[in-house]
Amino acid sequence: MYAFIFDAMLIVYVLLVLFLLFLVLFVLIVVNFKNPVLKYTPPDDAGFDVKEVWFPASNGKKLHGLYVFQHQDAPTVIFVHGWGKNAGTMTVYLKNLCCRGYNMLAIDARSHGLSDADGYSSMLKFAEDIVSAVDFILSLPELINKDIYLLGLSIGGGASLYAASHDNRIKKVVTVGAFANPADIMKREIKARHIPYFPFIFLFFKLVELYIGAKLDDIAPVNNIFKSKAKIFIIHGKKDRVVPFEQAEKLKKAAGKADIKMWGIENRGHSNCHLERGFWDKIDDFYKER
Repeated sequence: MYAFIFDAMLIVYVLLVLFLLFLVLFVLIVVNFKNPVLKYTPPDDAGFDVKEVWFPASNGKKLHGLYVFQHQDAPTVIFVHGWGKNAGTMTVYLKNLCCRGYNMLAIDARSHGLSDADGYSSMLKFAEDIVSAVDFILSLPELINKDIYLLGLSIGGGASLYAASHDNRIKKVVTVGAFANPADIMKREIKARHIPYFPFIFLFFKLVELYIGAKLDDIAPVNNIFKSKAKIFIIHGKKDRVVPFEQAEKLKKAAGKADIKMWGIENRGHSNCHLERGFWDKIDDFYKER
């Protein structure tokens, strides 16, 4: 009798320890994928007039952006930063495209920069914020030209492709280091830490999908890009270790468009493509194409 009770208690203790280990690992995975918050630094030395603007997100939260007005009959480029970054980090893009005939808006996605916090961030929230930025631009009375172009980095690029596949007001999209499927990148990051797929990664993905209210495969840019009526230019460093170049190849193949452009830059990684010779000219040429 005592042996039976001892065995039962031992089983309970072992299960408890395993559960606690599982809980600790699971929490570590969840915390690891919470977006970092980079301090916002305004572009004081931009060399041109930058206006700080505020506009509503889809759920009533407040979004912040840097707006540059050049001409009432110019198209507007909306810049979308990467994971954990903000509009201030897009200053180099504003500087290099400011004198080429565009109105510009660099946005802070929710839970980034000076925009309102809104729980865990996601590609879907980025995409919603892009649509909110489009609404804001099209509401400005000083603009006659209603053409909207996007330039998105990393997750901002993936979100730009998703937004353009659901909003035909977006005419052109440039992505730099965009992923084809966020699940691919998340799996890659977790597996690099030698965490087994089942049950940890499997349950984590289910939690993410429950939180965002959609399956990751359903919102993946690779499964939506073919719906877009926008012209698309995919830029990707072939030495990218964060989002491998094969992700860009998947996007190009899935687009199913003969006119989609892709530029694989031989010796660039995830965050330095803009240093490549001719980078700004290629983007400018793409935006000016008819």
